[in-house]
Amino acid sequence: MHHKERPDPAPEAPAEAAPPARPGGGGAGRAGPPHEGEERGRRDPVGRGCAAGPRDAECAAGMRCGKMAAAAPSAPAAGATGGWGGVRRRCQRLLYWVPVLFISSILCWSYYAYVTQLCLLVCLVAYHIFFMLFVWSYWKTIFTLPMNPSKEFHLSYSDKESLEREPRGESQQEVLRRAAKDLPIYTRTMSGAIRYCDRCHLVKPDRCHHCSVCDKCILKMDHHCPWVNNCVGFSNYKFFLLFLAYSLLYCLFIAATDLQYFIKFWTNGLPDTQAKFHIMFLFFAAAMFSVSLSSLFGYHCWLVSKNKSTLEVFRAPIFHHRTDKNGFSLGFSKNLRQVFGDEKKYWLLPIFSSLGDGCSFPTCLVNQDPEQASTPGGLTSTCKNENHLFPAKPLRDSQSHLLTDTHSWSDNGAKAEKGKVGMSNPALTMENET
Repeated sequence: MHHKERPDPAPEAPAEAAPPARPGGGGAGRAGPPHEGEERGRRDPVGRGCAAGPRDAECAAGMRCGKMAAAAPSAPAAGATGGWGGVRRRCQRLLYWVPVLFISSILCWSYYAYVTQLCLLVCLVAYHIFFMLFVWSYWKTIFTLPMNPSKEFHLSYSDKESLEREPRGESQQEVLRRAAKDLPIYTRTMSGAIRYCDRCHLVKPDRCHHCSVCDKCILKMDHHCPWVNNCVGFSNYKFFLLFLAYSLLYCLFIAATDLQYFIKFWTNGLPDTQAKFHIMFLFFAAAMFSVSLSSLFGYHCWLVSKNKSTLEVFRAPIFHHRTDKNGFSLGFSKNLRQVFGDEKKYWLLPIFSSLGDGCSFPTCLVNQDPEQASTPGGLTSTCKNENHLFPAKPLRDSQSHLLTDTHSWSDNGAKAEKGKVGMSNPALTMENET
């Protein structure tokens, strides 16, 4: 039996010895002593084997083109990511309007049910008054832009650079103390530090907080209300109170005038028409909203009487080493005027009449903050028949007259109060208002 022998593989031709490669990465087969370009190739750590000498620029250009070609596919990906983020933010903004659309649809339906189905001619005049005030105050609450801190509270360019260079801790606080030296601020953080917003790059005024939904610092922020898709703060807090008041009166008026027809519905005293279903659901909706609105409106009336915000109820303001939940309260009358203003003819109308600029507020302080500049004479006032020392920083004119209407300023009272407090503890102390 014959076996086929596997042919031996053909012997490979001996490879020719390649000429020594040039250190700069020159072409194969070229030999010779290194020249000036090659020396530059040895010394250049960025070249990484690019041709030296006359071909240096050509090879470097090739590398740059290669890097750009490699990086090119990532550009559309980054653009797509940014575009998707923009679409998501727009969708979120649209979703924020859903509660507002819900309230608006309920309001429109209630108008149709009451005017066209119930049609009580005697009550239509009063109904339209409540309806117009309700819609007006609701509109103003929604579309009044929240006020932000003025430019004087923003850090200058040099202060921002100093804050970024300094390590976190006391050195940063020293920069913030210099920036806040001439600002009318008296509240601190829980650790006694200056209140600073690292997103808005500003020193926070008293009662100012950063809203995570609006991504802004809001003056005298109370809360972010989803039912109005807006922050409730200094600029629209009066409108929000009137919105609660008029919506409560609107619901109570509908429930009171619709009650007799609601009773007839259950006793089969109404004709079997489409109107009786509108009457039934109208009473249910008005009664349900009246219960929730009455509790919410009563709570905010209590806040106004104590000159507090919703955030300050959960976390009382801190005045340089001490917390005082009634630090901004000046008494019922002045607290009411701080929100509604001095002119009573505007109190019941959704027209802005609040006192001040939202950046500074009078307080009932006992002793001065030693870090603040002193005011000649040491201003004092009386709050509930007690002497209180007010901030050494000058308040805005519209806020200052709240303190000077019925009380006098005296140097002797300041000196006597200073003797009562003592000099052993120069830190800011507070007196709780009962």
